[in-house]
Amino acid sequence: MIIEILAVGLIISAILALFLDEVVYSVAALAGTFLFTALIYVLSGALYAGIFQFAVSVGTLAILFLSGEMLGEKPARKASPVRTGGLVGAGILLSLPAIFLSVSGTSNVAADVDFGEALWNLRGIDVVLQAIVILTLALGISIVLYERRKK
Repeated sequence: MIIEILAVGLIISAILALFLDEVVYSVAALAGTFLFTALIYVLSGALYAGIFQFAVSVGTLAILFLSGEMLGEKPARKASPVRTGGLVGAGILLSLPAIFLSVSGTSNVAADVDFGEALWNLRGIDVVLQAIVILTLALGISIVLYERRKK
């Protein structure tokens, strides 16, 4: 039941990170997304994956926060509580399958492989792709900052 609650929090914080207008609030919601992901890894038995997720997310959030504050324009109007409530409601609606289909149930697919083992031994391409995404993000921010400094 705890994993279902974390899955609901993960979906709601991801939706808030995407649709909030304020950069600071959006980065805070993204921090929640990363935290819920790390907790789900830890509770599923992949402690090192949770620690890795948390460590990578701290660096990503620092870069996003700094670049968002420097490059982002401040919205003219504040986000209404009705819109934020609507986003939370949409997140709850989207997380209903996680609640009722019990994502933490046991599965007989490759039952001889532990979750933590499979996550680390069978994910070489995933780690490489995450590294490419992080490097692309850092390169893009560097280019934008360089262009802004030239003006």
